[in-house]
Amino acid sequence: MREVMTKSMARNIFYGGSLFFILIFIGLAWNSHRYIVTTSTADSPLTDSVIAGKRIWENKNCVNCHTILGEGAYFAPELGNVMTRWGVQDDPDAAFEMLKAWMQSMPSGIEGRRQMPQFNLTDEDYRNVADFLLWTNKIRTQSWPPNDAG
Repeated sequence: MREVMTKSMARNIFYGGSLFFILIFIGLAWNSHRYIVTTSTADSPLTDSVIAGKRIWENKNCVNCHTILGEGAYFAPELGNVMTRWGVQDDPDAAFEMLKAWMQSMPSGIEGRRQMPQFNLTDEDYRNVADFLLWTNKIRTQSWPPNDAG
């Protein structure tokens, strides 16, 4: 091998290395997409109600206090598995009623306790948020959160 690298050798190494890492990136992106589509949410497709519930979640800034699957603030409880904790993960009507009753009781007025604001949602909004939380409850998270309380 030569002691000095020529321009054509440097160019070939650059293009060859770039092509190699681009192919690796494309392969990893494809594998991640395949895993997400076939494993994590395959059992629960997105519906219009789930999408509307996610929009309400975002518009009311719920993530400023709550976490979903570990993402968000740790001020209030984890909500990724709240339907399992409430025991209503298989009944959308019970989930709606439970969520509506719980949110309408806020703020509780208990001295020294963190208070959730009253958002004055409609029944359709409660249904959409309940559907969104039911959907997140069905995501296969590989045992996250590590305990039931989040």
